[in-house]
Parts: sequence; structure tokens; C-alpha cells
Amino acid sequence: MKKNIFLLGFFLLFSILVKAQIYNPIKWKTSIAKISDTEYELQAKAIIESGWHLYSQEVADGGPLPTTFSFSKTSDFQLVDNVKEEKGKNINDPVFKMQIKFFEKEAAFTQRIKILSSKPFKIKAQVEFMVCNDENCLPPSSDELEFNISPSAKAKTLIETTVKENNKPIVVDSSVLELKEKASIVSKEIVETPKAAVKKIQPKTASRSLWTIFLLSFFSGFAALLTPCVFPMIPMTVSFFTKQSKTKSQGIRKAIFYGISIIAIYIFLGAVVTWVFGADSLNALSTNVWFNLIFFVLLMVFAFSFLGAFEIMLPNSWANKVDTQADKGGIVGILFMALALAIVSFSCTGPIVGTLLVEAASRGGIAPFVGMFGFSLALALPFTLFAAFPGWLNSLPKSGGWLNSVKVFLGFLEMALAFKFLSNADLVLQLHWLEREAFLAIWIAIFGTLAFYLFGKIQLPHDTPSSNISVGRLGLGVVVLAFTIYLIPGIWGAPLKMISGFPPPMHYSEIPNGLNNSSSSQIVQNLPEGAELGPHNIMAFTDYDLGMQYAKKIGKPVMIDFTGHACVNCRKMEDNVWSDEKVQKILKGDVVLISLYVDDKRELTQNEQITSKLTGKKLKYIGQKWSEFQTITYKTNAQPFYVLVNHNGEKLNETSAYNPNIEEYLNWLQKGVSNFEKSS
Repeated sequence: MKKNIFLLGFFLLFSILVKAQIYNPIKWKTSIAKISDTEYELQAKAIIESGWHLYSQEVADGGPLPTTFSFSKTSDFQLVDNVKEEKGKNINDPVFKMQIKFFEKEAAFTQRIKILSSKPFKIKAQVEFMVCNDENCLPPSSDELEFNISPSAKAKTLIETTVKENNKPIVVDSSVLELKEKASIVSKEIVETPKAAVKKIQPKTASRSLWTIFLLSFFSGFAALLTPCVFPMIPMTVSFFTKQSKTKSQGIRKAIFYGISIIAIYIFLGAVVTWVFGADSLNALSTNVWFNLIFFVLLMVFAFSFLGAFEIMLPNSWANKVDTQADKGGIVGILFMALALAIVSFSCTGPIVGTLLVEAASRGGIAPFVGMFGFSLALALPFTLFAAFPGWLNSLPKSGGWLNSVKVFLGFLEMALAFKFLSNADLVLQLHWLEREAFLAIWIAIFGTLAFYLFGKIQLPHDTPSSNISVGRLGLGVVVLAFTIYLIPGIWGAPLKMISGFPPPMHYSEIPNGLNNSSSSQIVQNLPEGAELGPHNIMAFTDYDLGMQYAKKIGKPVMIDFTGHACVNCRKMEDNVWSDEKVQKILKGDVVLISLYVDDKRELTQNEQITSKLTGKKLKYIGQKWSEFQTITYKTNAQPFYVLVNHNGEKLNETSAYNPNIEEYLNWLQKGVSNFEKSS
């Protein structure tokens, strides 16, 4: 009973947190209205979340990105007039200093068409738009719309008669096509400017992130397979399919369906998370203090569960009901057999799935789908293969104490990951409670203890007593011990590139410049007002105005670094790219670095709490000030984000974002500096 109450409380807490982090401000719904036998009205309605607004199609030059529609070109229909929209609201926007029309809650757009085909067909359209709320503006987005047209019998007769009389195919009016071509060109020009950073840089990063999520999830699925809740179920599964299948081919078909069912169940879980979190950027999620604190506690609970303190289990009644259905056999029985696997193995897979979903949800988009697909694919493959070919079962090792060792190993990993969430909260609040040395000391203790466990020097409650250890366990222990030793120099200033992005940055430390800091101390004494030493002793300003004043004084270009205290990719860039000798030479000698932390939760003074130009509300935190500056000026709120500008704030070249390729980043820096020198 207590376990069930705990579990219910856990899911309730998780649900509350998830709903508080919804970032899915707009959804599109389509419908069709018949005007006459050959004319229809395509209707697109935007359902806008409270607090957000969508811009009109009618935005003058120099304004924000307008809403634009682009329809597919086919000979099945022709457009009649342009897209119509509702009245909306007009405000005198303080940012663009012009009258701008926008919509709140709902916005309806209509496009009249004339059908030219007697057969049913689909019309596809692309809508591009930009939305803002009380906190920030999201980067420009696009959605695909689809309309299904089914001509009436009378319409078919009219169209076929017209075609026959003209003795030639009906085509779209050339004037209409010309108008659409111009609209497409204008739309492209409008979109390119604000979306340059997003379109040209971020797709590569997003692709890499999804591959990382997939691989992490895939290997996590194999790790889950080697736990005492899952591994012993393989023989049970083989027995089930052996009894159910009369022929070998039938057994293979059922085994494949069983594997697909496992994947479908976990992908459904990913779909639920995607639906709740929304498919938009969740940049704010990773910097939210409560999010990080709650998941620190959650992962610690998972870790202690794996270590044997207690078990997190779903109600037994659920498993009993599912087992009853599985015994019925057939397709339904196989589906419930897959569901039974998910429920019975929950105490081992639950913490792993929970951790993956936290990581995937914080990245947004389709990451939860990708994560659950990778996890379930790895989990389903062995079950499917052994069910299809039961003879392979003899090659499996026997269940035993080694399974619990796998579970304990995962528990230590969960504990180490938990402190990353706690570190994020500390970084955002700038409390300096968990600085780099303390974080590394905790990791050294965790992995050092794990090494002793693998060597058999420590035993936990559910371990099987043994007088010796296997070669595999010994080898793994050596690897963990080597990793532990690798971490130790980090306490005294070693960069630890292997784990860049996980510990707090070098400058967030009791000894920011390491033990040999005599030269750094001399540099600090000569720093100009408002400057400090950042990563690799690179001088950086954290105030835009002071940095620009200094740049004008010494006649150097400026690199604006939009970053975040809890931004993992920002730390990776600093540790792996800024550490390059050639890159450092430019950052230290050829440009003035201004690092603006968009998640800085320190409060602005009363005099600095100006009214937001986007929301009309007062800005309370320093990070809000820089986030608004980035959103208004560069139409994006993703970090890291780099801009090279002259003394008037004008861009010297294209903007840059996360790019671990040192040569490309170096070329970008050199190009910007060169353009500054040419214009000076």
C-alpha cells in the first residue's frame, strides 16, 4: 500500500511539473467550406495559447516576421484572390516603432479556390509564422497544412464538360502563378534574415543531438536488458511462443509482432511526453531551478532503488490483469505479453526510462520519440530473436548475482547524473554551493566507490556472496578506476575535456585559475572596469555597454557571446573549441568578448528594472534583460549564440551557434575580424 501511495505521489508530482513547463503555444486546425459546386473556402485556424500572440500577414518592411501562406502548385485547383484574415488587434509596437497587427487566443485565415479536377485531391500548404509571449519570442516556425477536396457529382460533370469543350487541359491562371512566385520570393527574403542563425546552423546541431539521444537510449536499452527484472523474462518469453506456435514460420511472425508491440508501447510513452511538453524549443526548461532540483531528488530516488534500498513497483493488480489477457493467446495475447514485460520490469526499466525522458524532454521536439525508439529497439531485439529462434537460448548465461551487479552499476550512474541537475540549479542561482572542486570530489567519491564495488571490496544487500570475481567485472573495475583517477587532477585546474559540459566551468571554482595562478593574478589586477577572467583566462565583459565602450577605446571588434550558466553546449564550446591555441589567440588579442548570461537570476536594481519592449512588463532579472536583447535584435533565443559586431553594433558576418568544428569556428572568427579591419 505504501509503495502504491509513493508511486501515485511520484506520478502526480511529475505531472504537475510537466504541465508547468508546456511550450507549445500554437496549433493549426484546417477545415473546408463549400461556396459553390466548383468553389471552396480553405480555412486555417490558429489556436493560440493564452499569453502568446501571432503576427498578421500585413506587416510593413522593417517589422517582425509576418504570417505567410504558400500553397502547393498543381493543376487540380487555382487560387481566387489572396488569403483573408480576421480583424485582429493593432498596437503601436515600441520595438519596431510602427503599427503592428497581431492575434491572441484564435486567428482564422481563409483562402478561396476554384477546383479544376473532377477527382478527389489534396491541397498542401506551408504556413510560416512568429509568436511571442510575456517572456520571449520563439524563433520563426513553420507548419504544414493539408486540405482534402472531394468534388460533388455535379462538380465532376461541370468540370469534365468544360475540359471536353475546350479540348485541352485546364491549367492554373498564369497571373495567379506569377503572384504566388512573387509571394514565395518575398516570403523567402523575409524568413532568411531572422532565421539565418536557426536555418543555417541549428539543423546540424539538432541532428547531432537526436543521434546522441538515440545512441544513449539504445545502449540504455541493452543495459536495462541485463537487469534482474528483465533478463530472467527471456526464457519465459521463449516458453510462451513455443507453446503458441505450431510451425517455425508462425513462431517467427509472432515473435516479430511481439518485438513491434514492445517498441510501440515505449514510443507511445514518448508520444505522451512530446504531447505534454510540446514540440517547440524548451530552452527555458534546462535552466529552470525547480525543474533541476526536483529531478535531482527524483534521480537520487532512482539511484537508491537500484542500489537495493527499496523497489519502485507498479501495483500488482495491473500485472495480474495483463497476465490474464496474455494467457488468451493470439494477436491480443502477444500484445498483452509485451505490456506485461513493460509492467513487470518497471522497477528496473522505470528509472532508466525516466532519466531518458527527462533528458529528451529538455531538448524538445521529437527527442522523446527518438529516445523511446532507441531504448525499445534495444530491448525488443533480443526478445524477438530468442522468441523466433528458441535454440539460441542455450547460449545465454545463467541468471545469477551478476544481474544485480548490473543494477547496482546503473544505480551509481544515476547518482552521478543526479548531481548534474543540482549543479545546474546552483549555477543558475550563482550560489557557489557546488563549485567545480566540490562537484568533482563527489564524482570521484561515487566512481571510486563503484570501482571498489566492482573489485568485490564492498557488498550490498542483494548481492550474492562470491569468493572471486569474473574477468569481465575486473576489466570494468579497472576502467572505472582509471576514470576516477582521470578526474582527480580536475580539482587542481585540469580541463577534463572528456567530460566537458558536465562539471561546472573552470571559472566557477574556488581556485578559478588553478594552483599555478601567479600570472593570472597579475592579469586580474590590470583588468578594465566591468571585465573579468572567463574560460582559459580570456577577458570578458558581462555588461554590454561597458564592453562596447572598451572596444571603441582600443579599436577592436566585439564578439557577443549569448550563453547560460546551465548551458551544456556552451561549456563544450568553451572546453573543446575555445581551448584551441589559434582560437584563443583571436579571443584574447583580436576581439573584445562580451558574455551575456540569459539565465542570470540575479535581480536588477530598481533603476535597471525597465519595462520590457516585448511584453510591457518590468524586467526583474539580469538574464531577462540579455534574453530580450538577443530576441529583439537577432530573432532567436537559443544558446550558445555568437555575433561579431563593429562599434555601432552592426554584424560583421553571419552569426554562429554551437559548432564543435574548430576549423570552421576559427574561419568564422577570422572572417569577422578581417571584415572589421577592411571597414575601419
